[in-house]
Amino acid sequence: MHALALGLGLGFVVAMQIGPMSLWLVRSTLTAGWQVGLAIGAGIAVIDAGYAAAGAAGAAPLLTIGPLETLLGLVGAAVMAYLGVRTLKAAFAAPEGGARPDAASPRRAFLASLAATASNPLTIASWAAVFAAAGAAGAHSPVLLVAGVGLGSLAWVTLLATGTAGAKRAVGPRIIRAADLVAGSAMLVFAGALAVSVAG
Repeated sequence: MHALALGLGLGFVVAMQIGPMSLWLVRSTLTAGWQVGLAIGAGIAVIDAGYAAAGAAGAAPLLTIGPLETLLGLVGAAVMAYLGVRTLKAAFAAPEGGARPDAASPRRAFLASLAATASNPLTIASWAAVFAAAGAAGAHSPVLLVAGVGLGSLAWVTLLATGTAGAKRAVGPRIIRAADLVAGSAMLVFAGALAVSVAG
């Protein structure tokens, strides 16, 4: 299979997993608009491509050892907890039909997305496993494979942000508040589970 096509498929499919970052992208797009959602998606895609490059270079297993894995996990849990608390605060603070108090800029959203995605051990582990499978599938061009991963991940998050932005016109403030509650709660649960798993 051609390495670029394989990378595109892998990036797209791995990015499709429902997790705290995709929930955060959806609620941020609903509350702050398409540009903010796309900035979060771009941060996810950059980290996916970066870990894909680490996997291609054979370095991914180094990111999953001992103290480094624990440190990344605790940082990831802290970032996710911070985002979860902010999201829940937004759900309870926004007046019905009023302006959102937490509308982030695309730049801030991109940086937060980089930090949250990069420090998630599940992201690291998933790309280590993906590259083992890609090698078995006969992908012999690491550069094309990594480029494909980045493009595939970006394609999915762009579709998600664009679809959510389109749906925003059809949803009212109650639905947006519900999205905040679901996303914020999910991020706090994930942060707690992550902290327990890496500290245990």
